[in-house]
Amino acid sequence: MFDLVLVGYGNVAKRFVALLEEQADEWRLEFGVLPTVIGSVTRRERPRYLVPEFGRTRATSALEFIREACRRDRRAARDGHLVIVETTTLDVQRGQPAIDHVRAALAGGAHLITANKGPAAFAYRRLERAANRAGRCFLFESAVMDGVPIFNLVRETLPTVSVTGFRGIVNSTTNYILTAMERGQPFDAALAEMQARGIAEADASLDVDGWDAAAKTAALANVLMDARITPHDVVREGISPASGPAALAAAASGRRLKLVVGAERTRRRVVARVAPEVLSAGDLLAGVEGQQNALMLQTDLLDEIAIVQRGGSLTHTAYGLLSDLATIARAIQREPSSARRRRSPSRRDRR
Repeated sequence: MFDLVLVGYGNVAKRFVALLEEQADEWRLEFGVLPTVIGSVTRRERPRYLVPEFGRTRATSALEFIREACRRDRRAARDGHLVIVETTTLDVQRGQPAIDHVRAALAGGAHLITANKGPAAFAYRRLERAANRAGRCFLFESAVMDGVPIFNLVRETLPTVSVTGFRGIVNSTTNYILTAMERGQPFDAALAEMQARGIAEADASLDVDGWDAAAKTAALANVLMDARITPHDVVREGISPASGPAALAAAASGRRLKLVVGAERTRRRVVARVAPEVLSAGDLLAGVEGQQNALMLQTDLLDEIAIVQRGGSLTHTAYGLLSDLATIARAIQREPSSARRRRSPSRRDRR
């Protein structure tokens, strides 16, 4: 059903490919055929096609490769069966080159799924409009809380409900470090453990300085609350070795120190923040341990909805990509063969 082009082939992309193979029987049962990876490009290797009929590429960059793949696989692109799977590293300054990757894919007739927070955090509204104009999907379930269905939950199951704010713990590395420091483990040792497990960002400062959480907060606010902000608009404070005594003191008094994200709508705009907070024992977020994450959505009709992620791993992140691919596949199955150019599922479609 799908031809896949992998942009980025690190741990997440490799686990995604392996997960596709592991879920092959289930995928064939529901959709009839297993997706095929036709090409890949990484920072360290030249772009390449993995099927003989596409020959050798002339592209020298990921952006050129996306454009070329859309041209060479134009039949799949025309039928809505070409998907670019984007798993490049977050650029917290501008969200690039991931934003350009999304634009090029949509312009070439491909769907785009990504685990990168940058596109939704920096340019969600523009990219959503581009997807709608192209009749293709721009999906990013893995960008926040791995494969836990945050964006799908709101888009697919909460018609007419408006999200008015949220609070949460959305960075596994910092939550693990704070939990470890409560037990007497040094900051550097806890961080090193997260790096060894492949959980921490390649640049650990993105985690501990709060940038990863700020990017996730911006993405959540933009998609769920139409905020139109970037990570640089999020009031941000991270954690450091100096957070250790505060974590110990909070624990000694029956409370917990957590790096909490949040957003709320004022009369004029959405205000977002990331900062350590000392939480009472009765706060749901106070019970979020180790690598666990949680998000509490404030809504107009259903009051507060809480989603708790009890664990995080590469499999969880890769599953988010797989679930986005399944979302596209189901949408295509529902359509008559003459109507392959479709609108991207979006928050606006529900209003």
